[in-house]
Amino acid sequence: MTDTANTSAQPAPSHTFFNQQPALKVLERQIYRGPNVYGQQPMIRVQLDLGPLEGVVSHQLLGFDDKLADLLPSLGQLKDASTTLGGVEHRGLGHVTAQVIVQLQSLAGVPVTFSTALPVQETLGVYNVLYHYREERVGLIAGAVALRLVNSLLPAEVQGIQGLSLLLPEGVRRLDSNAPFNFEIELAELRRLTKLYTLGPTTRSLVDEAERRGIPHLRLDDQSLVQLGYGKYQQQIRASITSHTPYIATNTASDKALTKKLLDRAGLPVPQGDVVYSAEEALRAARRLRGAVVTKPLNGNHGRGVSLNLTTPEEIWQGFAEARQHSKAVVIEQYYTGHDHRVLVIHGEVVAVAERVPAHVVGNGSQTITELVEQVNQDPRRGNGHENVMTRIVINAHARHTLACAGHSPDSVPAAGEVVFLCDTANLSTGGTAIDRTDVIHPQNATIARRAAQVIGLDVAGIDLISPDITRSVHDTGGGIVEVNAAPGFRMHLQPSEGQSRNVAAPVLNMLFPPGTPCRMPIISITGTNGKSTTARMVAHILKHAGKVVGLTTSNGIYINNELILSGDTTGPKSAKVVLSDPNVEVAVLETARGGILREGLGFDQADVGAVLNIQPDHLGLKGIETVEDLAAVKSLILQVVTDSGTSVLNADDPLTLGMRDKARGQLTLFSMRGARDSSPELREHIAAGGTAVVREPTVLGDEVVLYQDGQRWPVMRTRDIPATLGGAAQVNVQNALAATAIAAAQQVPIAVIRSALGHFSTSFEQSPGRLNLYDGHPFRVLLDYAHNPSGLEHLRDLITHLRPPRGRVIGVMGVAGDRRDEDIRQMGQLAAEAFDELIVREDHHRRGRPAGEGAKLVEHGARDAGMNPEHLTTILREEEAVAQALKQAREGDLVVILVDNVEATWQQVRDFDSSQTVRERRSEDLGQQGAFHD
Repeated sequence: MTDTANTSAQPAPSHTFFNQQPALKVLERQIYRGPNVYGQQPMIRVQLDLGPLEGVVSHQLLGFDDKLADLLPSLGQLKDASTTLGGVEHRGLGHVTAQVIVQLQSLAGVPVTFSTALPVQETLGVYNVLYHYREERVGLIAGAVALRLVNSLLPAEVQGIQGLSLLLPEGVRRLDSNAPFNFEIELAELRRLTKLYTLGPTTRSLVDEAERRGIPHLRLDDQSLVQLGYGKYQQQIRASITSHTPYIATNTASDKALTKKLLDRAGLPVPQGDVVYSAEEALRAARRLRGAVVTKPLNGNHGRGVSLNLTTPEEIWQGFAEARQHSKAVVIEQYYTGHDHRVLVIHGEVVAVAERVPAHVVGNGSQTITELVEQVNQDPRRGNGHENVMTRIVINAHARHTLACAGHSPDSVPAAGEVVFLCDTANLSTGGTAIDRTDVIHPQNATIARRAAQVIGLDVAGIDLISPDITRSVHDTGGGIVEVNAAPGFRMHLQPSEGQSRNVAAPVLNMLFPPGTPCRMPIISITGTNGKSTTARMVAHILKHAGKVVGLTTSNGIYINNELILSGDTTGPKSAKVVLSDPNVEVAVLETARGGILREGLGFDQADVGAVLNIQPDHLGLKGIETVEDLAAVKSLILQVVTDSGTSVLNADDPLTLGMRDKARGQLTLFSMRGARDSSPELREHIAAGGTAVVREPTVLGDEVVLYQDGQRWPVMRTRDIPATLGGAAQVNVQNALAATAIAAAQQVPIAVIRSALGHFSTSFEQSPGRLNLYDGHPFRVLLDYAHNPSGLEHLRDLITHLRPPRGRVIGVMGVAGDRRDEDIRQMGQLAAEAFDELIVREDHHRRGRPAGEGAKLVEHGARDAGMNPEHLTTILREEEAVAQALKQAREGDLVVILVDNVEATWQQVRDFDSSQTVRERRSEDLGQQGAFHD
């Protein structure tokens, strides 16, 4: 055992960091579960502060490279050469840590290859350590162990890690980062947890085969339940149980007596026997059966409690007792002489045959059985449980009993060449081995196995067939079926001890997804700064008109076929997976926000349509997004995952969006408010080349939505005929309608369907909650909207000029989320002063670190700087109270504009407001004032 507790490097040439505090600090970690800003694969990012070790390369630390190479020989090249990439020396401790994490995952049985370390701009000594993972908890723990390992090799003066707990998943024991490090102990623990968290060999083979075919998968639990495919096209597996496996068949297979009865009725060869409940019954049954017998649990698996070739009352008594430990009812039946074969039947066809040999050793005349077992277990193919090709042999009570029956004990020294069995059954889980016999099974034996699976009703079945010679029919040699297994393991066929490996996962996937059967539904991802929700709702509305069951995610909630199933901001990857997992959904329309992309990446691996509506200053100064160019880089991710046969939709009027053309995949579709003639040169060239574009064009009958495609011009509809545009006044919804038309055209929706759908899409609360919702149930008018950044408020200001009442006032209620920059919040106040006659400033619910009232004061300052009279400016921090004041303050003919935070509650508050009571109160006040005047 290698103990690196005292492997700190010896004093080396003086470095300034030797007098410093612990060097390594984990500042943050992020798990990207899909395509992300760093790459297309799932990835973990660990932000690591090297502190005084910045600029130090590994060979400067005495003994570091040598000791690391001893522990991880695959990294031995570090001490021989220094490699650089872009001027960054790869032997810096950030890169070394990244490489160690990858190596540890591979040693734990989860092979990954990619890792790197990128310096964080303007922060000296801080690196983003990035690496792939296959199981995120294993990836996190590997990161923690790697940091512990690297730390153990540092000079004693700088050893210690801060923030290591950030890398430990919930439920994993806490580590004392300063405790002595033992490589072999921590690697063993990593391997144990890997086995606990990762998929077993059968499920893994099916998932790997799905990946090879481009079939997406989602792991649904911590065990083996996996979804293959999306939406209505999905299938589920749990190991080799599939969506096609009948429940009745599974229950039948678990009842050995019933299975045998059904097979016997079908004329298939099965041993005669009984179900017994006492040792006395077992002895009586054995006498009736005559000859050697087998005892086994009625409901058992993996060969547990099975005893073979029992001939004496004592052996039968012992066999019954062992079976009784696993089941109240015990099966006793004839013992078939021959070799144990597992015949795998999938979808009515024999796809693999393995001869299973019980756990055994071969004597050499000098070593004890215990020593021979230890020698056999040295085979690197053997491991614990199902983690390796074969399982380690354990000398347990059953093994001792088997040895005793053969006249041996663990201390016996068998003769040279003598085969000594340690188990009755040939299950791999008890240390048995497998020899592939697929190519030599006799056709009649294959027919027997196929019929057995059909009789029981299993789509995937493991038929245990005892045969003296599998190349001959059991009708001639004797033997037959001793068991039919639901959920048979694939390990013996995937990696037999001898013979050819069989890809038995392929026929399962062929069954679940026959050629020509879809496994994916169209995924439409929509991003941008403004207009995402409305555009997504328009697209969903169009597709529903086209007869599709639509799954929709928005900032207000998740909708399945127009039914709200979850409220809240659902624009991240978790919400996307809710839609992709729904078995009814035929097409997914996903509003995709920057927050979710930065937090976890995308919730899908590829999209059929990726649309970027616009890029405006919003949420800057957060999560490393300092400029609009940074924001554009994040949002362009959805274009990079568009399929080759898909479509990227871009706003030709927005320079940053139009600049994404080089990143956009699939076909390119542009949309523009400027028309084909007055648009940018890029759009004109695109249309001239036969490209697809949707534009707003002026005509003698008013502005019109026009589709250009393959050199043809196709009028869609007038903009004023789209209710959501409020007669054409809401220009922002004209733009959203252009984008929605472009997306629908990319999905081959006929123009007539698009026209009809948009002609029935309004800004009603039911169709578009929180987006330009007008309420006319009071003597004054109320407009509810979600404008939450300067660009959005500019569009709203322009709309208000069209909606402004001729003799009334415009009363505004607004607040701004606290995660905006101070200048952005002040600008919102300035724009509010331009739009509203009276302004009530509230506190946004999402203060996000700001003290109470600070955001409201910044809005006030902005409004005053823009010239708003303080007499028309009021601050009421609670939204409900601020809205109540605006409604109470409004008079007949006024327009109340509420920039809403809590959409549902505020809309209900507007509807419930009793304007007649307010009118009576005002009249009473007026009469009181008149009376006071006369007095």
